[in-house]
Amino acid sequence: MIAYQTLLAIDKTSKLPAYLQLANQLMNLVRGGELRAGQKLLGTRQLAQFLGIHRKTVVQAYDELLAQGWLESRTGSGTYVVENLPEIKPQQLVDGQQERRNPTKTAGFSFETLPHLWRPVLVSGQELHLDDGFPDPRLAPLNELTRAYRSNLLQGNQYVRLGYGDTKGSVWLRRELALYLNETRGLKITEENVLITRGTMMGLYLVATGLVKKGDNVAVGALSWSGANMNFLQAGANLLQLPIDEHGLVVEELEQHCQKRPVRLVYLTSHHHYPTTVALRADRRLKLLRLAEEYGFIVFEDDYDYDFHYLSKPLLPLASADPAGTVLYCGSFTKAISPAFRVGYLVGPENVINHLAQLRRIIDRQGDLILENSFAELLQNGVIQRHLRKSLREYRERRDVFCELLKTQLGDYLDFQVPDGGMAVWSRFSKEINLELLSEKAFKKELVFSNGKHHNSPGNVLNSTRLGFASSTVEELEKCVNILRNIILKGA
Repeated sequence: MIAYQTLLAIDKTSKLPAYLQLANQLMNLVRGGELRAGQKLLGTRQLAQFLGIHRKTVVQAYDELLAQGWLESRTGSGTYVVENLPEIKPQQLVDGQQERRNPTKTAGFSFETLPHLWRPVLVSGQELHLDDGFPDPRLAPLNELTRAYRSNLLQGNQYVRLGYGDTKGSVWLRRELALYLNETRGLKITEENVLITRGTMMGLYLVATGLVKKGDNVAVGALSWSGANMNFLQAGANLLQLPIDEHGLVVEELEQHCQKRPVRLVYLTSHHHYPTTVALRADRRLKLLRLAEEYGFIVFEDDYDYDFHYLSKPLLPLASADPAGTVLYCGSFTKAISPAFRVGYLVGPENVINHLAQLRRIIDRQGDLILENSFAELLQNGVIQRHLRKSLREYRERRDVFCELLKTQLGDYLDFQVPDGGMAVWSRFSKEINLELLSEKAFKKELVFSNGKHHNSPGNVLNSTRLGFASSTVEELEKCVNILRNIILKGA
């Protein structure tokens, strides 16, 4: 006889009914081999006495296991574990093995962990932050978005409104986006050229998975966004790293690669290069488009912060001057509104958009149709456009204040160029500053910023990082700089 009183226990404080607790425990004893196929169980009265519970609870547990096929009832004989179960021998655990065999922690099968996926996940945290360049959600038009979401949730045909939609995304949003991008970016597109995504990362994943094959050469900046590199490496591509200077990607180096080997795709952030914020010079833009047409490679243009340029009219994207249909243009509302709202867009030739929409269908049938239609309404009514103009004025002031603080308070310890646009300053710290230690000490003072390690490459420690200013008020920026100055001067 097994030790029922030792192996079975009912937790009377649990929300799970007692009969299900007992049924689950008996089932686990069968799975573990403590109860063998064909073994007779105690009668319901006897087991109830052992466990100090009502007999009806045991009856319910047995009935549950009978219905599931774990037990069988033999008339006049009792209740048995079914005969057709494979023989399971109880496993003896050696010291320390219990934790390793916990199936909630460690799988019973092997799999390969991929180093290129080891990238920290950014989350909102401390009250004070000099982040990677995020917007201030306190400026977001949340009241207008709430009203739009409510109206799109409650009004219209429910079957259509709450059912399945186009895999490419809301037709309304694609149409409004086409109009908006044509007006602000100089594009010449219709809704058929637009695929709505959950953000730039989904656009990258779709392109890397659907258009890049294992062994293809993908050109990226030697300094580039690791999120993009991850997608290309996951697709099995070879990364060709191109130098970056004060005018952006060195296109002459790309031409040399094209002359030696086929290049499938070039990834770049042409408007404000990530992470350095420099803009791709006009002559390099023209040459890149000419090379794309000549050698037939894809240009993936990640325009993550086009709306935030603080000088004259910003340079139009490459997509606006693409004569051969080689540019795929990607953006999102992450910087315009807030990262929580996962709405982005990928723009390209119709046949490519149709192809990627089929791929999108097998990983995410469609996006949030109600949210997409809400954004369409805000675009149609000009709410997002007014919000961007207001935010631009606010972010320009914050940039000016922050750069002045960096110059006057920290100018002896770091070097930077005032960015023409975007939401962060690329800051190059002096060699005597241990950026990792500075970040750790700042965190203890409730200020969070990146130590910049993920921008380094083997044998090339930059000691640089992005310090975001847009998500903090002027007063908060002053506190942040004071904390950094005190740590550098006083060591604490």
